[in-house]
Amino acid sequence: MAAIEEVVGGRTDDATVTAQVLRRKVERELAAEHGAGVVEMPSRATFYRLLEAVSSGRHLMGSARTRRSLGKQPKRMFGQLIAARPGEVMEIDSTPLDVLVTHDDGVVDRCELTGLVDVATRTLAAAVVRPSTQAVDTALLLARATTPDLMRPGWPDALRMSRSVLPYASLLSLDERLAKAAAVPVIAPEMVVSDHGKAFISDTFRNACRSLGISFQPAHPDTHTDRPHIERTLGSVATMFAQYVAGYTGRSAEMRWQGPGCARGLIHPRTSGATAGVGRRGVANTAARRSEGPADAGSAAEPEREPPWSRQLDTCQSR
Repeated sequence: MAAIEEVVGGRTDDATVTAQVLRRKVERELAAEHGAGVVEMPSRATFYRLLEAVSSGRHLMGSARTRRSLGKQPKRMFGQLIAARPGEVMEIDSTPLDVLVTHDDGVVDRCELTGLVDVATRTLAAAVVRPSTQAVDTALLLARATTPDLMRPGWPDALRMSRSVLPYASLLSLDERLAKAAAVPVIAPEMVVSDHGKAFISDTFRNACRSLGISFQPAHPDTHTDRPHIERTLGSVATMFAQYVAGYTGRSAEMRWQGPGCARGLIHPRTSGATAGVGRRGVANTAARRSEGPADAGSAAEPEREPPWSRQLDTCQSR
């Protein structure tokens, strides 16, 4: 049992192998320590039962990623970081979107989504879609979070900050840009938590944090629990938004579409970047539709239907 426990305990970072390989490894360990044939090995069925008892809950024969994640858990109770005000703690991360887009050079490939979430209010302060996230994109994301988002052509007046519940009159005296701003929160980060991605630990991002007076706090390596809010937010984008976009591929090759006509209607990264702001104004979209009231009974024109992903984002923000 001690030899099995030693072999199982050293497999945290190794590849997943079969029980037969582990049996031979235990046999070699016993021969090296006590000599060949000194310790008798149990039968194959007995060894498999002992191995299952020792490795219970460790995912020894399962996902190596889950096994490593469990191995990095602390031996004490988890703590909780409490943010008392907006901007006190914010989390930033980047993830590939399961959507094929057409890049500037005509190449069809996936793109990456980078987001910044406020822990206190759970607000998606800024988001950007790029073919590949660079250090300059993460630095500009900080500037986006602290800059009012201007109204765009085609947006209803209900999206204006002057129509929101925010103290618009007092804020306008502080920043004249709010006169044409949309009802999107402007949050100044005090501390930003990120992983050890190259774009986040680069000198460009660190200098941007230093110039804006932001405290930069890298998370522990390969520890997703240090920034759970941004992880959950990006996961919600993949399930509640990306599935409704043209060119959705699924999270793996076995879930991908097949056929020459399935790649039609692919969007451009710039278009998807503009679409990333839809979720930030989902609540205002719902209020705008309600304020317009029902259509005239004598009108023969059918009201324009919204795409399903728009309703999904509204529901996500309302929750």
